[in-house]
Amino acid sequence: HVREAERFSWTATRGVNEEGLLESLPENIQRDIRRHLFSFLKKVRIFTQVDDDPIFDFVSKRMRQTLYLKDTKIFEKKSPVEKIVFIVRGKVKSIGEDGNETFLSEGDVCGDELLACYLKHTSVNKDGKKDDFFWQGLRSTATVICENNVEAFCLYAADLENVNTQFTRYLQQPRVQGAIRYQSIYWRKKAASSIQREWRVRTRRLSKINGSSRLTLESYH
Repeated sequence: HVREAERFSWTATRGVNEEGLLESLPENIQRDIRRHLFSFLKKVRIFTQVDDDPIFDFVSKRMRQTLYLKDTKIFEKKSPVEKIVFIVRGKVKSIGEDGNETFLSEGDVCGDELLACYLKHTSVNKDGKKDDFFWQGLRSTATVICENNVEAFCLYAADLENVNTQFTRYLQQPRVQGAIRYQSIYWRKKAASSIQREWRVRTRRLSKINGSSRLTLESYH
């Protein structure tokens, strides 16, 4: 596994410490290179609404390149969610609480319930009081496993908090939150569960109504 990891790392980075190389360059050149390196983010629906370069620069500067070997569990069900993972290359399988499988690949995101948690907290905590580490109780609703070797970029909770603090007004815009919910597997599953609950309630009500109607007709006859 160690040798395989070394080979994969070399293939992905060509043996170059990109972060160290970037930091040795002038800041304006760093910014331009990061915009080029992270241009894939523009394909991710969460970021398609980002037309403000300062936000994009702020986020991309905090991305951390991460390499995962085949069969690695990026998240385990009920384990803490401490990062958002943006898949650049490779394929992963997400197994939900209901056992349903969803496959994710280049341009997809997992762990985005962390962002949903931040957005919810921001909208609730409007008094401006700072509540550090409120996200630590967040647990994954799915197990996410690498189908093959995966190259990704991660945005960790501490960095996400900085993004949220700096750009709260932007993140609270309806079009941005709509984009996040559309992209998010977490929100899709949550919506599906809500629909299923409503359907069960509606079915029970119809059953009661039909049962009452039959009793009334039988009494009449």
